[in-house]
Parts: sequence; structure tokens; C-alpha cells
Amino acid sequence: MTDSPDALSRLDDPDYPALTMSQAAELLGVQAAFLRSLDSSGVLQPHRSPGGHRRYSRQQLDLAARMRGLLDDGHSLASAETIVGLQDELASARADAEQLRSTADQLRSDVAQLRIDQSNPGPLRG
Repeated sequence: MTDSPDALSRLDDPDYPALTMSQAAELLGVQAAFLRSLDSSGVLQPHRSPGGHRRYSRQQLDLAARMRGLLDDGHSLASAETIVGLQDELASARADAEQLRSTADQLRSDVAQLRIDQSNPGPLRG
């Protein structure tokens, strides 16, 4: 076997297209036609094997599950896609805000330490 020792580590990659359509449909509890409809509408773009068969990643399955839930709640495909997009944008904005808060806290701490250092000068050098 010529695979590298870490070939199985690809399975840990949420973007690695490891699952066939039938496996994905079974895991999600949906018909393969549902996955085909997400593909034809452009919501999902599954990887294609050399033989043209669809392959799905865990991240794509998560998106399909979210879409299925919204469709089951009565949303149209277009509104479900919009909702998922807005949810993702909100999550990204919250992560950005948290990173900015963390950076601001670190900067405040650094400024406070500089003020302490300036108010307590060490021995004079000369």
C-alpha cells in the first residue's frame, strides 16, 4: 500500500469528501433525491469521484441537515438558504467580535503594565 502513514488523518478533516451519496443519505435520514436537489439548486456542491459519483464531507452533511430542518419547519428552499447564510454570517461576526474583545483586553493589560513600569523606574543607568 502506497498511502502515507497519515492518510487516515484525512477522515478528521471536516471538508474531506469521504461519504457516498447513499452513506450521506442514510446518516441524515433523508432520501438521496433530497441531496440531489440540494446539488441541482446549488446549495451543495459535492465532490465528484473520477467516475462522477457524488462524495460528501462532514461539513456538507451539516449544511444538508440544517437545510432539512428548515425545510421541515416549512421554509422554502430559497428562504432556508438565506437563513443558513445569515446564521453563518452571525456566527462569524460573533467570533470576530470575541477576537476583538480579546485583543482589546490584552492591549488594556499591556498599557496598564507600561504605566506601572513607567511609574516605578528601576535604578538609573549611566
